Amino acid sequence: MSRAEQPSRRSVLAVAVAAAAMAGGAAPAAAATTAAPAAGAKDAGAAPARPIDYRAWTTYTDWRAGTARGTRAVAGARPGLEIAQPAGTTDYTDPHTGTTATWEYATWTSPVHRLSVPATEAVASWNAHTPAGTWIQVELRGTYSDGTDTPWYVMGRWAAGDQDVKRTSVDGQRDGRSTIWTDTFSLDAPASGLRLTSYRLRLTLHRRPGTRLTPTVWRIGAMGSDVPDRFTVPASAPGVAKELTVPRYSQSIHSGQYPEYDNGGEAWCSPTSSQMIIEYWGGRLTPEQLSWVDPSYADPQVCNAARYTYDYQYEGCGNWPFNAAYAATFKDLQAVVTRLGSLTDLETLIAAGIPAITSQSFLNTELTGAGYGTNGHLMTVIGFTADGDVIANDPASPNDAAVRRVYRRREFENIWLRTKRYNASGKVASGSGGICYLYFPTHLTGHQRKALAAVGVS
Repeated sequence: MSRAEQPSRRSVLAVAVAAAAMAGGAAPAAAATTAAPAAGAKDAGAAPARPIDYRAWTTYTDWRAGTARGTRAVAGARPGLEIAQPAGTTDYTDPHTGTTATWEYATWTSPVHRLSVPATEAVASWNAHTPAGTWIQVELRGTYSDGTDTPWYVMGRWAAGDQDVKRTSVDGQRDGRSTIWTDTFSLDAPASGLRLTSYRLRLTLHRRPGTRLTPTVWRIGAMGSDVPDRFTVPASAPGVAKELTVPRYSQSIHSGQYPEYDNGGEAWCSPTSSQMIIEYWGGRLTPEQLSWVDPSYADPQVCNAARYTYDYQYEGCGNWPFNAAYAATFKDLQAVVTRLGSLTDLETLIAAGIPAITSQSFLNTELTGAGYGTNGHLMTVIGFTADGDVIANDPASPNDAAVRRVYRRREFENIWLRTKRYNASGKVASGSGGICYLYFPTHLTGHQRKALAAVGVS
């Protein structure tokens, strides 16, 4: 979370989306500026059963089904995609260092995926290993409901490290009908009825010329969604009561540390939440990996997560796919960015032992017990009480011991799933519409596999 009641960089982008859409005569689903329903009017809360479509390519058969130019599918316990014979070389000038270097590259393009839910938004995410001297680029090209195509949009240029290239989103991508806002494809005017009906993903794997290095990509996927604009959402009935034992880390104890990464810990809700779940699944950093952190700092692994999720264009650690990609650098861990439809979905995951990271925005009066308001904040849902209330590890806490919170079910569900809200200035602003990160093992139990399938993830 950024400072309480101060706009996060993501919310600034959302305001920009809304302003652009207003100029065009319509507002996008995630940043609309229309007024709330009049008193007594029925709110647009009723939604299709699951207005979300997540599709991933992960198997040897998946990789073989794509179009390869210099890449090869690799079988084994964790099938992947690697460079076989480079398709050519390319010069890349890193916009954040000004350095130009030549790289060998190879590409893979997925088959066309036709969305079961024609979408107003899409978010790609990936899991990969990028040894020093390698990096990847992820692109999306879609087809609109009128049969025309989008450009190839860059959804991220990513490396696990930060010495070869600076991982980055790419600003300024638009075609007059859709725009890339950091990590999100968004239609400019969904009220027009235009939708994204299908897409392809393209991977470009890079390595230093003359070496045998290669990135390995294990998972590439995207979530398309058409979540209706709404200030309130339907209430769900409480389900199974269960609490998972998840490490507790406070972002607040890192305030002022490493300000080059989004001004320090006060903005590190996303990497702090990621680190909690990474360690829940057994992910650990070695003393050598943490040797760059000031030894006087507590919880150095949180500093590490901030550094290695940092998006040099967005200038923050809250890039959703970059957090998932960081989590998947840990052994036997995979990660996706998707949306969920209700707290019932979260209960299904918790019952199978899978915690989740949720994104929400709220006033300090809208979430009892939080003690702050925010225009964008990530926290980790670790369980539910017997009454159905949400147990969350909230990194916006004064210390690690205070991280565990219990939030009222109805309040939490609404602030997480809505797409519209009033901000502290009384203006209509955006909500996340149920965005979450899910991190889970590569080797799943039957219960875990069924729970993920139930929420649309495979």
